[in-house]
Amino acid sequence: MGRPAKFDRDIALESVMNEFWRNGYKACSVKAISEHLGITRSSFYNTFKSREDLFRECLGLYAGRAPDRFLSDVTPETPVLPLLASVFHGVCRARAADPEARGCLVVNSMAELIGVDADLGPILEGMARRGRDRFRALLRQAVKNGEIADADDMDETALALQSLLIGINVMSKVERSEKRLWGMARRTLEGWNLYAA
Repeated sequence: MGRPAKFDRDIALESVMNEFWRNGYKACSVKAISEHLGITRSSFYNTFKSREDLFRECLGLYAGRAPDRFLSDVTPETPVLPLLASVFHGVCRARAADPEARGCLVVNSMAELIGVDADLGPILEGMARRGRDRFRALLRQAVKNGEIADADDMDETALALQSLLIGINVMSKVERSEKRLWGMARRTLEGWNLYAA
């Protein structure tokens, strides 16, 4: 049995989440993470079990803080279009404010691991499906609220919203202006008749 870890696990988890976010999963070996945390490999395995388990925990931590998490805080009375505008604007603000221009941990990981990693790829695919389902549910609620007309292409519209969100997260690595990112997002929402202040 290895020595007990002499660090705060929550602080370590946050620190490693930022390493994954900054450098990607593949660049963060057990050796690199252990050195980053100042622990032995034995302590790493005793604390986190595996790099894959640690990454899953980091994804969960990140999801609870991501700027699009507010899309899940919806009641039946919530006006959907202003919520969409607010959340997309919040994503633009958060990404433009990141001095490291990291984009989104989940989006970065999707590009890195889906179709490549047999364990983590399916988890990220599931996150992508849930994101699309969340947009689909919001669109259905907008129809019920009378904010938009019912249409046969709700699945495509949900996918388009998800693609806009992914696009903002990728473009924020290059385009650092909140005003320009939000201008692009707002124009897109307006073009789809999905914008309301």
